[in-house]
Amino acid sequence: MESATLTACALAVMGLFAVGSAQATPVTFFGEDGNPTGSTPIAHPNSDAAQASFFANLTNIGTDGMDTVASGVTTVPVNFANGVTATLTGGTIQNYSSAGRFAISSPNYYNTFSDTFDIGFSSPIAAFGFYATDIGDFGGQLTLTLTDINNAHTSLTVPNLIGSGGSQPENGSVLYYGFYDTGDTYTNVTFGNSSGGVDGFGFDNFSVGTASQVVPRPTVPEPPSIALLGVGLVALSAVRRRRA
Repeated sequence: MESATLTACALAVMGLFAVGSAQATPVTFFGEDGNPTGSTPIAHPNSDAAQASFFANLTNIGTDGMDTVASGVTTVPVNFANGVTATLTGGTIQNYSSAGRFAISSPNYYNTFSDTFDIGFSSPIAAFGFYATDIGDFGGQLTLTLTDINNAHTSLTVPNLIGSGGSQPENGSVLYYGFYDTGDTYTNVTFGNSSGGVDGFGFDNFSVGTASQVVPRPTVPEPPSIALLGVGLVALSAVRRRRA
């Protein structure tokens, strides 16, 4: 009986550390700032905080605001300055604010009314983030479909505010969304718009990181896990004393 108890306790303790050994899934970051003024550009502290949290898990991340591309260009080259380049298709470079969409870093942003648009990378990436403006004021939900190196797909849904008819605070809002993945790399991201193109979106400051640039910050076990670990260690100690 003591042997069985010892084994059960040992398994319980080891189980705490086995959680992280399962296949990794994308770790996401999100922040959003509603706009009480309508289409006037606003400050975006929540979005900036999400970007900072995302960047804290990466080293030498590459970011491009597309600010050297001419307005009106539809097939947009993107240079992330960390050895990765990309091509955007499905939208248009714009250098002026319009209907709630505006640049995060002046002068340009990427404006799209299409159901989807794609960003294809020159080499596989393991982290990706971006700012977006004017999301959801006509009911559009933003989604991402990630295509990995084996042509398998992973879907992510951005939890943006959803309104209707140009409603506030969605009109002129700002959000930041990013993810990293320690178990897979991706060659393409397809952006989806659940409103079928009725809801125009703006995007700026795309960022990417390669697998070698993803350095997740250590995570502290949540209180219930710490308590369970303590119970397991106490039980192991008690069984050993009885056997002695």
